[in-house]
Amino acid sequence: MRVVRLGSEVDFDGWRKAARALRAEGTPPEALVWTVERDLFDHGEPIAATAGTFAVPAAFMNLAQQVVLNRSPDRFALLYRILWRLEREPRLIDNPAETDMARARDMAKAVSRAAHKMKAFVRFRLVEGAEKETYAAWFEPAHRVTEATAPFFARRFANMDWTILTPDVCVAWDGDRLMVSEGADPADAPSEDAQEELWRTYYASIFNPARLNPRQMRQEMPKRYWRNLPEAALIPGLIEAAQDRAAAMVATPPRPPSDRVLKAAQRHARDASFGAGIPTSLEAVLAGASVCRRCDLWRDATQSVPGEGPPNAPLMFVGEQPGDQEDLAGRPFVGPAGQLFDRALAEAGVPRQRAYVTNAVKHFKHEPRGKVRLHKTPSQGEVSACRGWMDAERRLVSPRVIVMLGATAALSVTGRAAPITESRGRPLTLPDQVQGLVTFHPSHLLRLTDTAAKAAAYRSFVQDLRLAGELAGLV
Repeated sequence: MRVVRLGSEVDFDGWRKAARALRAEGTPPEALVWTVERDLFDHGEPIAATAGTFAVPAAFMNLAQQVVLNRSPDRFALLYRILWRLEREPRLIDNPAETDMARARDMAKAVSRAAHKMKAFVRFRLVEGAEKETYAAWFEPAHRVTEATAPFFARRFANMDWTILTPDVCVAWDGDRLMVSEGADPADAPSEDAQEELWRTYYASIFNPARLNPRQMRQEMPKRYWRNLPEAALIPGLIEAAQDRAAAMVATPPRPPSDRVLKAAQRHARDASFGAGIPTSLEAVLAGASVCRRCDLWRDATQSVPGEGPPNAPLMFVGEQPGDQEDLAGRPFVGPAGQLFDRALAEAGVPRQRAYVTNAVKHFKHEPRGKVRLHKTPSQGEVSACRGWMDAERRLVSPRVIVMLGATAALSVTGRAAPITESRGRPLTLPDQVQGLVTFHPSHLLRLTDTAAKAAAYRSFVQDLRLAGELAGLV
């Protein structure tokens, strides 16, 4: 009987090297004894290196790397037996019912479960008296998965110095590299720290008695791990009180929903009901918008301000919202911004009477300041609430070109915000194949205080309007 001694309990590379040479020599499995412990009198026979190579399925090598981590004492012998058989049975790896393969897969699954449990149940404690903040944990894995699982903890706790102590081997991370050392004793691990009480409080708060399943709990959290879990001491009491707590939960009257939940429900109902009465004419849009309650802007506005212009206009302008004078007059773009808009249209050679002019939001959003109503930008939710009316106008007018005056209009038409200075003046094709163009809102030009900057922006604005007119066939 030939003794093959490996360097450690997880010496996959040593097993692979020896197995390759032994199979090349033609040594059958029954002639071998695999061991990792140096006997006092038998140091094992040397295995000559061989240059011969042979192919095995990649699936077998992946399986072998897992099986080597299993605590079963015959794992190396089992793997060599499968390797030996693969020469004569190349499809052996594909037979799940074959005895050796079934056992190897069961061993690999057990290793995978052990690694998963280690990731879930390692609990670090602060090491008292250390020069720098360091944490340590004691863990007893079901199989030898510590070294294989250590990279997970290095990624998960990359900015923390830690050590995981196990009976087999210890791994440590110093923020830069992983270090491996010999196994330790439970006494080497730190005792309970103050953070564990916080953890127990958190665990008790998330424990749901209505979903208690003790059998499933023990399956997912086997009792062998409980002695190292701070929260384990709470589990018997939580289980015992679960029935009474669940009954109390059922008996407790429901709390009223928060304002956030109520608003979300209102938005959902609003959005679900909007399509029930899709406007079939611009008059229907006017009538619907005048009684719209999809947002709260109607409360402080004088009236809704619909779009105006020919029902078959080739060019549509979309602004942000009515201003103070538009709110009073019930017509779009009649205030100071509208007057600047008319002047720019005239210079660009675009007849306003041939265009349809509307706003993304139909009610005036403002903030009262004494006798003055100051403009306030609509929120994204308010733009979304009003998009149905603007979409209906767009569908009914069916323009060839849509000009978006400002960021709010761009958000309403395209569904996304866009920086005006970066996107203005460049035609884009909208999903319905309509040509789109983004430019400044006239009110932006009015707010500019630098004379040169205002003149340059106005020239760009006129240039954009002229381009829109050309695309629409009006210039």
